[in-house]
Amino acid sequence: MGRLVADLLMLASLDSGRPLDRRHVDLASIAAQAVQAARVVNPDRPLALAAEDPVIVYADTERLRQILDNLIANATQHTPPRSPVIVSVAGTGGIGEIIVADNGPGMTAEQAAHVFERFYRTDDARTRARGGTGLGLSIAASLAAAHGGDITVDTRPGEGAAFHVRLPLAASVESGT
Repeated sequence: MGRLVADLLMLASLDSGRPLDRRHVDLASIAAQAVQAARVVNPDRPLALAAEDPVIVYADTERLRQILDNLIANATQHTPPRSPVIVSVAGTGGIGEIIVADNGPGMTAEQAAHVFERFYRTDDARTRARGGTGLGLSIAASLAAAHGGDITVDTRPGEGAAFHVRLPLAASVESGT
């Protein structure tokens, strides 16, 4: 119940336009921290990081970690225990991109179309202990939008899922492009 309340408060804060604590941060460094934390929780899970260094964005470090932690947790929670999860970071064309990809069961086009909606859960049969509240991806999408970016998913049944978070590079924000 506490997690649900915290998630709802986060969404309300984002809805009200509460400012983020922005500074220059390296997406590769944040991704490395998130992957390392996930390895502690899931020591038998193959978790890989592929990152260019540096990929600098003007963002709220804590909120970016929240996005990454959520995406990695979803990948580890909804895939077989030894299925690899790959986190990659790159910067090109004024955009920094983080991709969290897995080889799990994937989603149908219908599920993918709704996956960022509040309280949406792809499988009603999942228990609350395993399935969560259905707010994590909605929060991730709201946080990405608050940073001037977006989040999308590429997925097909049986082919896994790849969540793409795109944020403007710091140089793009500073130059106004």
